[in-house]
Amino acid sequence: MAAASNRIRRARPLLGTFVEIEAAGPAQAEVVGAIDAAFDAVSGVHRLMSFHEPDSDVSRLNRQAFDRPVKVHQWTFDVLKTSIELHRESDGLFNIAVAPILQGMGLLPRHDEDEAEAIAREAIELLEGRMIRFRHRGTKIDLGGIAKGFAVDRALDALRHSGAVTCGLVNAGGDLGAFGAEVQTAHIRHPRHPGRVVCRIEFAGEALASSARRLDPFQSAQSDGSAIVRPDGKPLTNAIDGVTVRAPSCMIADALTKIVMISGADAGSLLELYQASALLITSDSEVRISPDLQSVVHLAA
Repeated sequence: MAAASNRIRRARPLLGTFVEIEAAGPAQAEVVGAIDAAFDAVSGVHRLMSFHEPDSDVSRLNRQAFDRPVKVHQWTFDVLKTSIELHRESDGLFNIAVAPILQGMGLLPRHDEDEAEAIAREAIELLEGRMIRFRHRGTKIDLGGIAKGFAVDRALDALRHSGAVTCGLVNAGGDLGAFGAEVQTAHIRHPRHPGRVVCRIEFAGEALASSARRLDPFQSAQSDGSAIVRPDGKPLTNAIDGVTVRAPSCMIADALTKIVMISGADAGSLLELYQASALLITSDSEVRISPDLQSVVHLAA
């Protein structure tokens, strides 16, 4: 009798990290085909939303969208729409128009005569027919704070729609999404001490995303600055070293980690709005957990 389920795991370098996809189903060849389709979806998001690819939707918008409306792919339009909504709901803490600040900090490359200035609110206009227009000449967008999570969601869709997979897990550099009844386990590492596991989180049919302060072990044993940039370009001054968010979609989880890293416990109402919950690790190694997440978090001994 044939095996009831074939479990296959594959990994590829995409989105500036390693993307790992695991899936199970009754027919091995069909499971492999579903995983290939999921990787194709991730590659598609990369081609559309990379800041570095000259022909991506993001690059075309940054070059042209002030001079004239630019038509983008439906996926890009959807991410921009959600980004603008998050910008509004977070009072500007989530801001994809932060690219000039990132360029000024050396975290993104400059192109031609890019202006290193912060862009005010409501810089992006969504028009009919998936057309986008920028209201300010200096506007430059970067979807690095949300596109990876969106790619995980699209990979999961590809697995689901294949009809060949009973459960699946997508891991894009720590942004995780799963579907199916199987309970998955994610191990959360300490932001200052990557070799130390703080806890494990169980989840099923949901998404997890994590963000943390930067740590350069060759320079210092302490975290130095943050991989998260405030919209005004100022460094984070709170005592939050790392955040993990659980949400119904990985796109939302990915974006919310940036907001929670900035606002800490004050993000409670926003988490509730998006049916999300969070785990925070403070600079003194205290672990703070949303009440609705506590039952699935198991602290390390």
